[in-house]
Amino acid sequence: MELSDGQKYGAIFGGAIAIAGIVLATVVFPFWNLIRDEVTEEAIILSNDGGTCYAETSDDIPKTIEGCEAAPGDRVTIRFGEGLAWATIAQPAPGGEGGDGGGDGGGDGGSGPAGP
Repeated sequence: MELSDGQKYGAIFGGAIAIAGIVLATVVFPFWNLIRDEVTEEAIILSNDGGTCYAETSDDIPKTIEGCEAAPGDRVTIRFGEGLAWATIAQPAPGGEGGDGGGDGGGDGGSGPAGP
C-alpha cells in the first residue's frame, strides 16, 4: 500500500506537531511548575475589607483571603501555595484573637466528653 503525497505530508505534519508538543511540555513549560508546595503559617490579619482579608507572610507577598470573617489584628493560621498571593484560613491560631487575648475566659463550651 502506497501513500499519496497528501497523506505523506499529513503524516509528516502530524509527527512534527507531536514532537513540538513533547518538546514544549518537557523543556519550555515543565508540568512540575504547576505543582506548588503548600505552606501553612501563622499570620496576623492586617485588614478586612467586606469579607476579603489581607495578611503579611514570611515570603513578603501580601496574601488575599476571600470569605474571611477575622478582624484586623486577629492571629490565624493560613494555607497558601508557595509564591502565590491567594490564601485560605486553615484555622484560628492557638490563643484565638490577637491583641488583648480576647474571649470571656470562662464557660464550658459544651464540647468534649463528659467527665467520670
